[in-house]
Amino acid sequence: MCTLVTKEAPDFTATTVMGDNSFEENFTLSSFRGKYVVLFFYPLDFTFVCPSEIIAFDKALDSFKEKNCEVIGVSVDSHYTHWAWKNTPVNEGGIGNIKYPLVADLNKTIANQYGVLLPDGIALRGLFLIDKEGIVRHSVINDLPLGRNVGEALRMLDALQFHEEHGDVCPANWKQGDDAMTPTAEGVAGYLAKHGS
Repeated sequence: MCTLVTKEAPDFTATTVMGDNSFEENFTLSSFRGKYVVLFFYPLDFTFVCPSEIIAFDKALDSFKEKNCEVIGVSVDSHYTHWAWKNTPVNEGGIGNIKYPLVADLNKTIANQYGVLLPDGIALRGLFLIDKEGIVRHSVINDLPLGRNVGEALRMLDALQFHEEHGDVCPANWKQGDDAMTPTAEGVAGYLAKHGS
């Protein structure tokens, strides 16, 4: 499995269930150029860890949108299954009316392009942070039983945007409002002297 970080995110066209429950037959990733994108894969609809992640991303959606970032979910289910899951109440095993797109990857080509497709035909929990030019800047891939941290996805988006604006680099555990480092030997030494090594 090779990394996509620093490379152009593979584009795709797929049928998608939109936030308003409509079907978009020609949904493309490239239509989001000029915005940041968090593209995440999950194994299957009507499963167990997946709804916790999908609902958590939905609860944080306004925070992503305030940062000019769109959230897009993908699984190997059909758009009809996505639609049915969205229209099933949470207390009955559904996800409710989440407000971001769910892409149908029934032929598994998108999961394969992103290197998250397992031999049994479902996707690992891959997450890809894509910048405004369509370049993958961060990725994380979890095994099936390990749910992701939505706060970490927001932190990485903040770090990317901070770096783009200021040119400084973000050290370990950096969060918005923390000191960053000038990418020089002196900058690192000064940071470590102030914050400990």
